Amino acid sequence: MSSMFGKPRSSSERPPQSPLPECNVAILGCRGAGKSALTVKFLTKRFISEYDPNLEDTYSSEELVDQQPVLLKVMDTADQDGPGNCERYLCWASAFLVVYSIDSRSSFEGCQRYLEVLVLHARGCQRRCPVLLLGNKLDMEQYRQVPSAEGMSLASRFGCLFHEVSACQDFSRVQHVFHEVVREVRRQAEWNPPVRPLFISEERPCPPVATPVVLPTQHSLATCTFNTLSTVNYKEIPSVAQAKLVTVKSSRAQSKRKAPTLTLLKGFKIF
Repeated sequence: MSSMFGKPRSSSERPPQSPLPECNVAILGCRGAGKSALTVKFLTKRFISEYDPNLEDTYSSEELVDQQPVLLKVMDTADQDGPGNCERYLCWASAFLVVYSIDSRSSFEGCQRYLEVLVLHARGCQRRCPVLLLGNKLDMEQYRQVPSAEGMSLASRFGCLFHEVSACQDFSRVQHVFHEVVREVRRQAEWNPPVRPLFISEERPCPPVATPVVLPTQHSLATCTFNTLSTVNYKEIPSVAQAKLVTVKSSRAQSKRKAPTLTLLKGFKIF
């Protein structure tokens, strides 16, 4: 048995020759919205309230969504003052999770800037990435500054999904949000199948003049001439290799005899 962020995985689940399909999710939002807390909750089922807001990393977890395995990679971004240096996740992610805190009006207003960046990115590329607007800290209902209706209205305006969760309390709802993102990526792939590859012909010498073939005249029909053309072989253009923009890290127990000590995100440890 192997372990990745506290989730046991059996090495016999699939043959090593068949790699899992991947889904890359970038979590965006202003500082203090709870992006890291959501990431930790999803990967470990645990809640930690304090993190270094300046650290950014990418983590992976093998998930089973609708009985289909997937390698889900999560980038916990760390923008300082709103969207900046966006290329690092715009070109990498296949879906985006835009997070705000329901008890912070400023974090909600910051989400609009992220959504505008994603709209501009979608217009400039040939693929559409699903976007989900997520209101976090539902456990702070008594201090709510952003009504659910405003979140739904903003999501409808930008054509994205909307959910509200609590990274502090409910793991099942947090897990549902991440799995729903995977479902949306799959639906998008079904609606927009990959473009058929281009073909080019290999240059081969051919006769300068086609060889005519004359059919005999019968029953007063006109004589017809056909030109025999040389056969052209076609070769598929190789696809462009995709650069890896981030490093996926995982933590494993160093010894099976000892209780596993998992190095958690942002430098924290769980025993």
